[in-house]
Amino acid sequence: MNNQQVTNDFNKIVKERRSIKNYDPTVKISREEMEEILTVATTAPSSVNMQPWRFLVIESPEEKAKLAEIAKFNQNQVNTSAAVIAVFGDLQNFDYAEEIYGKAVEVGYMPQDVKENILNMFTPFFEQISREDMKDIVLIDGGLVSMQIMLAARAYGYDTNPIGGYEKDKIAEVFGMEKDRYVPVMLISMGKAADEGHRSVRLPINRVAEWK
Repeated sequence: MNNQQVTNDFNKIVKERRSIKNYDPTVKISREEMEEILTVATTAPSSVNMQPWRFLVIESPEEKAKLAEIAKFNQNQVNTSAAVIAVFGDLQNFDYAEEIYGKAVEVGYMPQDVKENILNMFTPFFEQISREDMKDIVLIDGGLVSMQIMLAARAYGYDTNPIGGYEKDKIAEVFGMEKDRYVPVMLISMGKAADEGHRSVRLPINRVAEWK
């Protein structure tokens, strides 16, 4: 596969996205191309720019077999896709604050005094925040980046399916991650669709939005 975007047409990317259940199992996604897709996705916004998302790209037959055991209702997507991205939220994301804001100063995005003011303001907040409140934050940020993964994949000519049906209480341990630190957000299968997928109905805007 060529590691280049297939389209930059926003309407085409958004309106032609489908949740795909069946993939062409012969299609693989190179490490380089997957890195590009994830890099594009990480332009998503996050609370205080802490970028708490962490990705586990599951693509080998052995690791996919492990995942299939804890995603029993979604085994077809796991088995036929080129890869499944497990999206996690890092509850200790503020550990990267100095690196993120230090780099922002280095490349000229902000002056040193602004960086120091931001860190002085938010360090006490992150030191005392409860696990549940932090979990709420990383789940929101994880949802934002997950949608961007799916849109970025479409731009590169791939299809996806967001998956919530798996044993969230087991996935970190199954793949050797710290269960107390990494909160599962969702799985995203990715590959080339073996069929067109189903179109679906959306509620009209006047049913889901109101103006005051």
